[in-house]
Amino acid sequence: MCPRPDERRFLADRMLGTLTRYLRFMGYDTVSANEVPPGDRREDTSLLERARTERRLLLTRDRELARRGGADAIWVQAEDVREQVRQLALDGLIHPELRMNLCSLCNEPLRPAREEEIAAADYAPHDRKDREFFWCSRCRKLYWMGSHGADLSRRLEKLRSGE
Repeated sequence: MCPRPDERRFLADRMLGTLTRYLRFMGYDTVSANEVPPGDRREDTSLLERARTERRLLLTRDRELARRGGADAIWVQAEDVREQVRQLALDGLIHPELRMNLCSLCNEPLRPAREEEIAAADYAPHDRKDREFFWCSRCRKLYWMGSHGADLSRRLEKLRSGE
């Protein structure tokens, strides 16, 4: 049975770091090959095995690796992240929408931030009125919908509308 797009899990190769962060912002559990120490001559085989074992779809810029992966791999053709997101959306693999429920750095689930965590983050906005804050317990990073999030949300909306 094919998972619903919002339940789909990904494994992205080393060439898709920006796409990995976008997918996490959209709420997709996405592991990056950058988290694996480099230099393994069997890296491609290891990625394919990990994708199958963890029931993840391998996203790669390597056409040959995608061919080897068959139904468990997608060749991401574009270099531009917006085109990469568009390709995955057109293929029905994702729904481009900002969800802010996963850390963009480590893929851990975010939780509502406590007041002391917000206060301790020197990069937090001073104007906290009508803002929702989220916290990554692993990275100890604070997230909120600021101008960056609003800009990303607008870009994703344009992708959804086909612009």
